[in-house]
Amino acid sequence: MFAYSQCTVPLVTIITRKAYGGAYDVMASKHIGADVNYAWPTAQIAVMGAKGAVEIIFRGGDAETIAAQTKAYEDRFMSPFVAAERGYIDEVIMPHSTRRRVARALAMLRTKRTEAPWRKHDNIPL
Repeated sequence: MFAYSQCTVPLVTIITRKAYGGAYDVMASKHIGADVNYAWPTAQIAVMGAKGAVEIIFRGGDAETIAAQTKAYEDRFMSPFVAAERGYIDEVIMPHSTRRRVARALAMLRTKRTEAPWRKHDNIPL
C-alpha cells in the first residue's frame, strides 16, 4: 500500500460494487492520493457493511428492527451519490460510459508531474 501511494503515474479508479473500510482506502481512493475516482450507481462505499454496522448499533434488537435499519443504513450511508457529495469520488458514471471516461481521465493526466522533495529513502508510516 505504501509503494502504491507513493507512485507518480496517473491513478484512475472505478468502483463497481463494494468498497468498505481499509479495502476502499487501498483501492486508489482519494485518501491515498488517486487522481480521478469514478463509481457506478451499483457501488457501495462505506466504513463497513450495512448488516454488521446495524448489528453493532442496534445490538439486541429483533430481526424486524435490524432489517429495517439495515435498509435505512444502506440508503443513507452506502450510496455512491453520498460519497460523491462528500468528495470521496469525483463522479457517478453509467457502466456504458466507463471506457470513454477512463480514456478522458488518462488523456487529462498525460502530462502529470509530481513535485516531491528529494530524499534518499522514504519513511514507511508505521
